[in-house]
Amino acid sequence: VQLVESGGGLVQPGGSLRLSCAASGSTFSSYHMNWVRQAPGKERELVATITSGGSTVYAHSVKGRFTISRDNAKNTVYLQMNSLKPEDTAVYYCNAEVGPPWYEYWGQGTQVTVSS
Repeated sequence: VQLVESGGGLVQPGGSLRLSCAASGSTFSSYHMNWVRQAPGKERELVATITSGGSTVYAHSVKGRFTISRDNAKNTVYLQMNSLKPEDTAVYYCNAEVGPPWYEYWGQGTQVTVSS
């Protein structure tokens, strides 16, 4: 499984960005998909999850501001990020959990910088 993220960039506080992650494979609808971020000097943080059934889970730090969604026809998962804060600055990675047996796959990451 190959994952390719896009949509990162520089945005002012309060702004919005939408990240996309395009996945390979013919069974994308069965993948559990995650967005994970890592800021400099900090541990990796699970930001949002969407299961194969469409259930979603969010980190407390982004709840109400970020929305994860998927389009199985396009093999793509999205992360809509609104009301961005400087503390959202990080490299955002797309992660796929595929199985059983369960394997994890990672994209290359996309930089999001929130700054005035």
